[in-house]
Amino acid sequence: MKKALVHDWFSVYAGAEKCVESFTNIWDDFDVYSLIDFLSDKDREIILKGKYANTSFIQKLPFAKKKYRNYLPLFPFAIEQFDLSEYDLILSSSHAVAKGVLTHSTQLHICYMHTPIRYAWDLYFQYLKESNLQKGLKGLIAKYFLHKIRIWDISTINRVDYYIANSKYIAKRIKKIYGKNADVIYPPVDVDKFELCEKKEDFYLTASRLVPYKKIDLIVKTFNELDKKLVVIGDGPDMKKIKTIAKTNIEILGYQNDKVLIEYMQKAKGFVFAAKEDFGIMPVEAQACGTPVICLGEGGTKETVIDKITGIHFESQTVNSLKKAIETFEKMYDEFDFKLIRKNAEKYSRKRFEKEIKDYVENKYQVFVDKELNVKKSI
Repeated sequence: MKKALVHDWFSVYAGAEKCVESFTNIWDDFDVYSLIDFLSDKDREIILKGKYANTSFIQKLPFAKKKYRNYLPLFPFAIEQFDLSEYDLILSSSHAVAKGVLTHSTQLHICYMHTPIRYAWDLYFQYLKESNLQKGLKGLIAKYFLHKIRIWDISTINRVDYYIANSKYIAKRIKKIYGKNADVIYPPVDVDKFELCEKKEDFYLTASRLVPYKKIDLIVKTFNELDKKLVVIGDGPDMKKIKTIAKTNIEILGYQNDKVLIEYMQKAKGFVFAAKEDFGIMPVEAQACGTPVICLGEGGTKETVIDKITGIHFESQTVNSLKKAIETFEKMYDEFDFKLIRKNAEKYSRKRFEKEIKDYVENKYQVFVDKELNVKKSI
């Protein structure tokens, strides 16, 4: 079968790109399509095995490398310009518009969905607030274009034959927004890169991009009220804000390479995670080190962190809720089994993901081919 792989955009090596890496590990004969492709040589070799994606006209627009999100209103039109009519199978990796490629009735389109478009649906009001777009002319324009994207997004629902969600949480969102059932295959986590460490030190760790929805400021504010050491790893637009509010018991290290991050994950008494994520790779990576996780009991972490066994859930994104969870964590700390925590993380390995994806796609394709043959015979 002739195969096309469609991804929203290639700019950095993040969670969605880890999935694409696995897709190209399984099948090395994909033709790849994406709105833009500005990968570094190193990332390109890992994700696309050295290939370049077929890109849209957005690739050539001014400042597209760093400001491609500014062209959001053009994304639906751009993704529809890819001519995929000669392919038997289309596999889309979508958290924005990739699922909206045009397909016809003799093609099988399977979408691995990281999330329906966040800023058009669930995070719409949060996005407007954080971007200061609630009022004024700019706000009116933003609201109009996001309204149009929602209409377009709904119009593309049936361009996909099968949806795969990266968590039960996302499957529920797909059902709510699109009215479609989705099978769940958890994304790949490179658990083999993280070794179990049972000798913990007396500090907590949080690591993330420092952006508003990750709620690092909430974690810092909570530890400001506790006599406990917190290490913060990561960089981003909230860095100045976090440095300003952090007290002396909080050490902010900024960006660190993987080696340093893993060492801190291994030694930390606990890993703190306050974001409501679609899946959340870092809490699984921390568990792969045998480190228990304190996390919000919503979203993907509700599924990957087992409450009072591999970590502690807190109920809401408030200082009081997180503070109570840390107090519970301290009281039952000696009950945590670091080897069991590591074992839980192994359920999300890359090897497992690649087997499940391969079996799923090939089975669905075989069913599709059989149906096509039966149709032809009946004619």
